[in-house]
Amino acid sequence: MVILCKYVDIDIGEQKKVVSVRMLPRVLIVSRRSIRKNKFINFVGEYHLDLIANNGAVPVIVPRISPIQQMLDGFEPFHGVLLCEGEDVDPSLYQNENCLSHDELDEIRKLHSSDTAIDRAKDSIELQLVQRCLERNIPYLGICRGSQLLNVACGGTLYQDIEKEVSEKSGFDIKHINYDNYDGYRHPIKVVEDTPLHFWFQDSLQGANMEIMVNSYHHQGIKRLAERFRPMAYAPDGLIEAFYDPNAYNPEEGKFIMGLQFHPERMRHDGEYCTENVFDYPGCPRIYEEFVKAVIAYQGKRIVKSYSLSKLI
Repeated sequence: MVILCKYVDIDIGEQKKVVSVRMLPRVLIVSRRSIRKNKFINFVGEYHLDLIANNGAVPVIVPRISPIQQMLDGFEPFHGVLLCEGEDVDPSLYQNENCLSHDELDEIRKLHSSDTAIDRAKDSIELQLVQRCLERNIPYLGICRGSQLLNVACGGTLYQDIEKEVSEKSGFDIKHINYDNYDGYRHPIKVVEDTPLHFWFQDSLQGANMEIMVNSYHHQGIKRLAERFRPMAYAPDGLIEAFYDPNAYNPEEGKFIMGLQFHPERMRHDGEYCTENVFDYPGCPRIYEEFVKAVIAYQGKRIVKSYSLSKLI
């Protein structure tokens, strides 16, 4: 059996100790359930796993199966949570004031059949993990559904369907989902100054418009942003595309609470010789670098706390 180890320096007063840690920092990622050959399977996009592992943390997949709802303590300790794709968040969780007719809801279910089936077991598992992150200041990165769930967990609400509730009323013909061009589709977002997203993408922003082109795949979105969060980017139709908690953001100190509606992991194109995928912007992998930096720092703080307590016993 191979045990993954690392060594860290910790400062206790005027002393510096080298401590052996029998565990690399662990990031929990909940799988999504699908059907293959008439059987349920669980999966996580490999891009996420690579980006976590390549930056020095171990991605740990939490299976979306009902018993796990009572078994999350078995995944302790963990040092970060990344939640990404999945079905629509159950509207009852954010007490949605339903402004859509039954006919409109039926039309939405037919158009987005792969996403509109509610998965209450996944909701339950992921909400428990979000709550643990919020209560213990564990680094959290939510992408797409993961950003929506973070907002709901903190008291925000969602649009049940962007096209019906936003696009048709705003007059902006912005697609947030393109079934015919899943990975290649892009739409613009405007980045808010003096935010982490601005810092990560500042060398790529297009002129005074502060815009980048992003990949997205969602028919729901942020309606009312929870009070603790600050927007980092908007789509042309006014939809919030990214947000963070300014009071829980300092990667060097292990603080990171953030939601991105777009998919930085899929924003890639063929390189010059078509031998590898190249990120559209350097800021795309930077998001994961900073997240894992916070994960590693959070683990280091736990080590210092545990070591200090052991010296008192």
